[in-house]
Amino acid sequence: MPTVSAHVARTLAQHVDHVFGVMGNGNAWFLDDVERTAAARFTAVRHEAGGVVAADAYFRASGRIAAATVTYGAGFTNTLTALAEAAQARVPLVLLAGDEPTSGPRPWDVDQIALAAAVGARTYTVGRADAAATTVIAVEHSLTYRVPVVLAIPYDVAALEAGPVPEAPEPALPGPLAPAGPFDAAAITELAHALAGAERPLLLAGRGAWLAGASTALGELADATGALTTTTALGRGVFPDGRYDLGVAGGFGADGAMALVREADVAVVVGASLNQFTMRFGELFSPGTRVVQVDVAQAATHRHVGSFVRGDAALVTRALLDELRAVGAAPSGWRDSVDVAAARTYDTGPADGLAADGRLDPRGVASRIGALLPADRVVVSDGGHFIGWANMYWPVASPDRMMMVGTAFQSIGLGFPSVAGAAAARPDATVVLTTGDGGGLMALADLETAVRTAGGRGVAVVWNDAVYGAEVHVYGRQGLAEEPMRIPETDFAALAAAVGAEGVVVRSLADLDRLGTWAREPVDRRRFLMLDCRVSPTVVAPYQEEILRVNRTR
Repeated sequence: MPTVSAHVARTLAQHVDHVFGVMGNGNAWFLDDVERTAAARFTAVRHEAGGVVAADAYFRASGRIAAATVTYGAGFTNTLTALAEAAQARVPLVLLAGDEPTSGPRPWDVDQIALAAAVGARTYTVGRADAAATTVIAVEHSLTYRVPVVLAIPYDVAALEAGPVPEAPEPALPGPLAPAGPFDAAAITELAHALAGAERPLLLAGRGAWLAGASTALGELADATGALTTTTALGRGVFPDGRYDLGVAGGFGADGAMALVREADVAVVVGASLNQFTMRFGELFSPGTRVVQVDVAQAATHRHVGSFVRGDAALVTRALLDELRAVGAAPSGWRDSVDVAAARTYDTGPADGLAADGRLDPRGVASRIGALLPADRVVVSDGGHFIGWANMYWPVASPDRMMMVGTAFQSIGLGFPSVAGAAAARPDATVVLTTGDGGGLMALADLETAVRTAGGRGVAVVWNDAVYGAEVHVYGRQGLAEEPMRIPETDFAALAAAVGAEGVVVRSLADLDRLGTWAREPVDRRRFLMLDCRVSPTVVAPYQEEILRVNRTR
């Protein structure tokens, strides 16, 4: 007779095709049913946080919700940083966790509901009679509000017989938010006239535009207006035509490209929250630029927004196109008058790739890696000083091929388990991790997971500078003691070899040639490749210099 855990597993599997996690006594019955019925695929990770991270990355890479699973107590508390990241990044996932028995907490139990709520995740607790229905409600909540949820199975309920698994209803999900009423109609008409009359129109799109399926419509809007385009870091590739795209807006942007952004007279922002980094701390647009935001938020999300249209990115963009056609608008011609390719060029550092201290300049390393990586790449980024290098030098084909798990919560150490989620979501792609030595060591438990799950499709680039870079550049410059900010140089190539990968210590640009030969080998004949790049801690990323300048003026 199916147990309560079986009811949860089989109902969840109707909406989730992949589960990541660590087995323990709180989720043993759940995983037993997952394995025996093969209702969903299970991938074991080596640290509980890694299960949530992998489920997070799976959604970002595929658009499909995944699940993580852990035991109660220490297993659950180990997930909190990853759970907070998913909540702040608005990533839906289900964390299936054991919980204290219904008879009350034991000496080692903690208030998991309160802990989950503290980081932004709601908890649904199943019972013997409602396990399937509660599971559907949890999935519905996660997808509706784009947040992680916890689905808790009390320890004394998990193995109870619950009868046949009932037919569960489909989650009731909201449709796209359509602009409605005369106010919205007037705002769209007025915006269309502004675009039609603009001499230097600019479109800025973010991850929200991709999630709304607005890519094709945005491409048509760019063509209809003759606009230059730019994106947030998480929106890279959303515009179909890259010839007129300036790259990432904000601190990751090239100086020439950002100078063109400041020339825009009308800028339409679609599906982007306009955080402080995208907005260059308020300096992205010139004071004379008219900024219009299109988003599903309740109101504009930055003080520099002059007009706001609330609605689904795709629906509003299509409505704008209809209005432009109605008024007979012609392209401005701006984008044909500028050299976009030259504007988005980045400095690659000295020709020999070496910084003044004799270690590698990360700009040259990043540029060379970008030229050698397979075109089908999916890039997953840990957090740290190095995050700009991939965004600047490694273009991706679409927003679901670039994920930065950790940046929403400003954390490090989530990189290696991200590989597992991306590899499962994109089984035919090359998965490329960019991480630092500090975050890499923090996530070391799941180095084995990354190597096992990605195999010959995986590459890890470790920016090994023997420091916590962001701390040295921010606080070391202020005269604080640097010893706590330094890390003994670690041989990541040897660590990778210990779990079955191929490790390469990179001390010169020529050492990166192995990436080129690796990329040309058949996938089934190569191993996961670890590039242990010994880079200089003296080269500061441009976005970091921007942060330092802002901090000095406050």
